[in-house]
Order: sequence, then C-alpha cells, then structure tokens
Amino acid sequence: MSDPKLPGDDAIQALREALRASPTNLALLILLGETLLTHGQGDQAEKEFRQGLALAPNSLPMKLGLARAFFQQGKQSHALVILEDLVKDPAVPPRAFLLHAKILAGIGEVQQAVTEYRRAVELDGTLADAEFAGRLGIGATEKESEVVEGKVRAAWGEEEEAAPKSPIERPKINFGDVGGMEKVKEEIRLKIIHPLTHADLYQAYGKPIGGGILMYGPPGCGKTYLARATAGEIKAAFISVGISDVLDMWIGNSERNLHALFEQARQNKPCVLFFDEVDALGASRGDMRHHAGRQLINQFLSEMDGVKSSNEGVLILAATNAPWHLDSAFRRPGRFDRVLFVPPPDAAARAGILRVQCKGKPTEEIDYEHLGKKTEGFSGADLKAVVDVAIERKLSTAMQTGKIQPLVTKDFLAAAGTLKPTTKEWFATARNYALYSNQGGIYDDILQFMKL
Repeated sequence: MSDPKLPGDDAIQALREALRASPTNLALLILLGETLLTHGQGDQAEKEFRQGLALAPNSLPMKLGLARAFFQQGKQSHALVILEDLVKDPAVPPRAFLLHAKILAGIGEVQQAVTEYRRAVELDGTLADAEFAGRLGIGATEKESEVVEGKVRAAWGEEEEAAPKSPIERPKINFGDVGGMEKVKEEIRLKIIHPLTHADLYQAYGKPIGGGILMYGPPGCGKTYLARATAGEIKAAFISVGISDVLDMWIGNSERNLHALFEQARQNKPCVLFFDEVDALGASRGDMRHHAGRQLINQFLSEMDGVKSSNEGVLILAATNAPWHLDSAFRRPGRFDRVLFVPPPDAAARAGILRVQCKGKPTEEIDYEHLGKKTEGFSGADLKAVVDVAIERKLSTAMQTGKIQPLVTKDFLAAAGTLKPTTKEWFATARNYALYSNQGGIYDDILQFMKL
C-alpha cells in the first residue's frame, strides 16, 4: 500500500525529472523552487535555490526565491540579509519589496514597512494585500483605527490589554534523566543549584541567588532538555520563552512582552526562565541596522540587571546555536557570566538516547553500545531521525506482509548509513570562530573537542 500523494507531488516530480535531463537549466530550477514554495515545502525550495545560486550567483530571481524559502521556514534574519541587498538593485522584482515589508513589520520597523509595501504595489498592483495593509493602517484614519500609516496611538504603559503570559511548567525530569554532559551539569550545580540548597552560606558571603548561564552548541544536542531538567532538579517553576513569545510588530510591545515574562518569573520564584534561540533576541547591536532591535536588547539587559526589580531567585538559562552573534554585553558579570559548551553526545550517551527512543517499540536483541560507536557525531535529534527511518522501513515491510516484525541492530545501522550527522555543518562554522575570534578563550572548549 503506497502513501497518499500530497498536493503538487506530480508537478514536483515532473520538474525533478526534467532537471535530471537538464541539470543546469535555471528556468527549471526557479520553477521547481516556486512550486515547492507554493506547496509549503520551504526546506526543499531552499536547497533548489541554493543550487541555482551556485550556478548563477548574481541571479535576482534565485536570490528572491531563497529569501522567500527562508521566510517560509521562519528564518527571518536570513531572509532580511538577502532582501536588504536585493532592494538596492534597480532591476529587483517588485515582490521583493512586499516580502521586505512583511519582515520589517515583524521586527517593529512598521513605518519603513509601509514605505516598502507602497513601493511593491506601485510597481505591481497585483501584489496588493488588503489584510496586511490593514494591519499597517494604510489608508486608515484615527477615528476608525488604532493604527494609522504604521503609527500606533497607544504607547507602552498606556495599553489597556495586559501583556500575554507564558505557561508555567513543573518539570518531573531531573539530571538523572540526562545522559552524559557531566561537565555542564556540574557548572549548573555550582551556579544555580548549590545557591538554592545552601542559601544560608551564600547569604553569609553576600552572594545573591540567581544569575544566568548561556549554553551553546550544535542544534539537537539537548540544551532545552537540560534546562527543563535543571528546573526539575530544584523543583522550581519553569518558563520557556521562544522568539514568538517576545517579538511583536509594534514598537514598544516586544519590550513590554519581555518585561512581563521577567515579572512572571519574579512572582513564581524559585523559577528557571529559559530563553531558546536567545541570539534572535540579543543579536549584536553592532550588526543591527534597526533601532527597534537595539531597544529590545537594552530592555533585555536592563531586566537581567534587575534595575527596577530584584532577580533574587530567578535563574536565567539560555540556549543558542550561534553564540558569536550574541551581543557581548550579555556576557558581563551578573548576566550570562557562565558560557557552557554542550557538545554532541558521546558513544555511551548515544547508546542511552537510542535506548530511550526505542522504549515501547517492538525490538529484538539490540546492541546499543555498538550502535553508539557507529553513530559518531550524531546529535540527539539525529538519533531520533535514525529510529524514525528504521521504523518507516519496518512499517513498509509490515504493511506488505501483514505481520509486525521487531527492529534489530542491522535496521538501525542501515538507517544510520542513509543519514549524515547535522553537527558537521555547525562545527565547520564554529571552527573558524574558535580559531580566529576567540577573545578571552571563550571557545576553547570547541578547540578541545575538535582536537585543534
């Protein structure tokens, strides 16, 4: 029994076959990328547009296609870098201005977004987007709308609606559920756990209970899981903050949202306040072209310093795949003054992860230690993908025979052979920063791990 076809599968397959016959046909590459975008396959479209740019580095349609693919996947900063260059070209397709407007609106540069939207529609009237124009207040009057031509009437502190709150968790897991990462766990004990469990000693020496730890490393290596385990270890409240919980298109609202999250943590202490992908909120101000982004970073630093409210009992953890993009001010004492490298799991940890992933599934005599050795460089997320691929293959066989067959060691080895560890690309980038931008030895752990 074959899997049901997705919308657009036939068209996509036909274009791929045509490209196999003519792999350097740029028009076909663009058409395939556009078709993939139309059917919501941004990750696949990204690959096609990257391939096209390798053939034609100056192609404006290819650059715009790649920016659209990034935008569809939520990679706003990646798309913005391309678009800020594109819109300077007199021959740029009008659609670039519309996409630029949507990204600018998302980071709070609403008036500039209005300008870019108007340019797009003036060049191509078919790009008019009534819903987006309404959000920007284009053509509205103060009597009928709170937003007029990109300006919002209410300022922060005057709004009637309270900032949204994030759900508070009480994690059941602890460090015993985290395989490996002993060095990272010990640093967290010293910085976060011991001050709470030995509060009298810390108070005697005038050492405040709180502060921050920044965890960095390849994606999929358990930084978020470790943050939850930290809260579970000390039976603290846990608030997980994503980009969408903070960023708002209106100037001042992102800062308000961030303040509300810190206040929520202060009211529920002891509390672990965890920021995932913190580089998206605290990117280097030197790299920023937009005032709104710099204002948000200043607000973030002010909240961490506890300028207006005490952060005693608020434990701040953050994770990033790109610590080199984080503003250096975050690493000053009292902020993220512990920067910890979270490496891919070692062989023993990989074996443990596979054991957990296989719980409740039909298996037979799995040699997890052997699998751990054969999956060097695989992240936790990569190992989950190995298990998923192995299961999909077994399911295909089971569908044909009508019998459930247990998973065996060779199934996982075969699945691992079809996948490449995603950590390799990260280390290729990290290596350059560790070798050539390692002020104060911040990336020494990377050099040690890579044996450089």
